[in-house]
Amino acid sequence: MQIITRFKKSARQGAVSLFLAVLFTSQAVAETNRTSDEFLTGYVVSILERDLNWQRDSYVLKIKKGVAKITVFQDDPIRRAAADKQLRSIDGLQAITIEVKPTHADKPGVVSRVLGITGETEAFPTGDLFRPLIADPKQPQFFVSINQFSSLGERYPRASVGFGETFGLYRFFGSREGDGLQLSAEGAIFAQFNLDTPSSDLINADYTIGIPLTYRNGDNSLRSRIYHQSSHLGDEFLQSVNPPERVNLSYEAIDLIYSREWRGWRLYGGGEYLINKEPSDLKPLSAHWGVEYRDSRPLFWGGRPIVGVDVKNLEEHDWADDTSVKAGLEFGHPNPGQRRLRLMAEWYQGFDPHGQFYSNKVEYFGLGVSLGF
Repeated sequence: MQIITRFKKSARQGAVSLFLAVLFTSQAVAETNRTSDEFLTGYVVSILERDLNWQRDSYVLKIKKGVAKITVFQDDPIRRAAADKQLRSIDGLQAITIEVKPTHADKPGVVSRVLGITGETEAFPTGDLFRPLIADPKQPQFFVSINQFSSLGERYPRASVGFGETFGLYRFFGSREGDGLQLSAEGAIFAQFNLDTPSSDLINADYTIGIPLTYRNGDNSLRSRIYHQSSHLGDEFLQSVNPPERVNLSYEAIDLIYSREWRGWRLYGGGEYLINKEPSDLKPLSAHWGVEYRDSRPLFWGGRPIVGVDVKNLEEHDWADDTSVKAGLEFGHPNPGQRRLRLMAEWYQGFDPHGQFYSNKVEYFGLGVSLGF
């Protein structure tokens, strides 16, 4: 009886300790969020434009690790002094510099004014202006997932891994922090393994490489991309009993996706066109759309809830829905180009998104981990 009583007491103490750990961790994360670069950027912009009546296109603001740099296009010592005095009182702002660039050097042209970009540029920028799609099975990223896979009457455990990233080449900054136009390079490998075989045979590997052009203006963003994909079956899979006949799937494609964000929600939609393809009878058009939600508030141990639904409709499949759903927790920084980790549950139903099996209907569900850098 004493043992049971002590066990219950220990369990209660453990539960209290766990609750306090989660509570204090969430408070610490919330405190960190209040001094993050994103929070400081919004705070500084509100002071400059609301309190000091600065025009949005009259300056460029950059904040990195709590250090603010403001570039103005016309010199006004009184305005600069007022901004410097008021901004230095912000908690978490480590330092501030205000510099003047000659008007003739930085005054944007007609196209730049329409796009909202300035003369500020940077080679090899960090991150991207178009947020990576949460639930797209072909989003370049580092991940591993284990799922139960079903197709053509067969069911077996499968592992999927991906290695990929988007690397910024050149960015034209916008008049607001986070806005601009960016050219990047991206590459990825997507591989699937049959865990029901003695050596976990490699089934297929898709290789992609592309050049995306991304643009952001406030809550609106675009991604236009030209890319190449080639697919290859695994050697052990080809040597198995009754292997499929190999199809040389290879193509180049152009895609365009528009995205709109609002209070944690994101809607996106666009399409893709195959400009060069093998097999040659592949139908070229497809639609791509979805919805996402990101919560800025931590739920467990600093993890923020995220969920995404991604749908593709291919002309090849008479515009049937290929639906991917992922939901879970994101740890670390939410922005592209910063370290993060995601723990996700996933479900997919539709035609196989990988390799030469694009004519097979499949369904799978499982768990995955992805990393961002």
